[in-house]
Amino acid sequence: MSAEDSTTASRVEPSTSRSRYRVDRTLLNWLERRSDTQFVYMMLLPVFALLGTMAIWPLLYTGNISLHADNVAGANPVGDFVGLENYVEILTGQANLQRPFFSLSNPFTSAVPVTLLYTVSAVAIETVLGFGMALILNKEFRGRRWARVALILPWAVPIVIQGMIFYLMFQPSIGFAVGPLNELGLISTTPLANSQDGLFVAVVADIWKQSAFMALLILAGLQSIDRSLYDVAEVAGASRIQQFRTITFPLVLPALLVALLFRTIGALKVYGLVESTAGCNTVPTLSCLVIDLWSGNRYGSAAAVAFIIAALIGVLLLGYLVQIRRQENGGQ
Repeated sequence: MSAEDSTTASRVEPSTSRSRYRVDRTLLNWLERRSDTQFVYMMLLPVFALLGTMAIWPLLYTGNISLHADNVAGANPVGDFVGLENYVEILTGQANLQRPFFSLSNPFTSAVPVTLLYTVSAVAIETVLGFGMALILNKEFRGRRWARVALILPWAVPIVIQGMIFYLMFQPSIGFAVGPLNELGLISTTPLANSQDGLFVAVVADIWKQSAFMALLILAGLQSIDRSLYDVAEVAGASRIQQFRTITFPLVLPALLVALLFRTIGALKVYGLVESTAGCNTVPTLSCLVIDLWSGNRYGSAAAVAFIIAALIGVLLLGYLVQIRRQENGGQ
């Protein structure tokens, strides 16, 4: 390299560095002028991009499939565009389904009543049990740490293993739960072959596992309550019931609503637990119906049922969010 080339290169490098510095400084000044809300949304842009790729696009694609006819025998798995015909046939009972979509005359063999009965009964009992366990674990007593570990164990069991446990428990020939419950008149001698008893088994299995989840979320809310509030209440002469009504329940309600939201969504989507215990033929939930239709290459109908489930979850989610917002605003 000649002396002239070296001089030219030495002049270009500082100029390039100053140009990069000006660009970086301009970008930094632009970021500093953004409001806190704008900056937060900018930081969330990667999350929104990932959400759009992994969730919104598959949702839109499924919605498009739900507007097409089933094409079981054709080369193309998706048939012609039929608009809302799949939804109309499913909601009016005209669709050819293995089990009825909605029938009040046979609620234990119909997808919507079975799913709603499962959700309401399981979530209600789990909430009561979880609240009770959380109140106990929030107290100071010897061995509380081990009690919390024992509480988590059922929740940590995989769904397939959980289903196999209750499948064996309610087998007439080897299950120890069939005899006592049959004598009490709660189930028949063949609970896994009966829709009503199968639903009972699935609900019991879900309560055994998910009560711990409810307890953990509610316990987190209880531990966030300022203990000095109880000291003031005791000095004022408030009873335990009055303390619960005026301090514990109002302050833990936001955490309780979040726990209810998660469990309600999970219960509405239940599939693995039902399939591994009584089976989808015995307890036909909405998710079982989707899997059955999809396995039969009826993609349009399966997508329509899936969208109906999503709409149901969306309505419940909106209701929960409205209630949570009211609690944040002081119940207004």
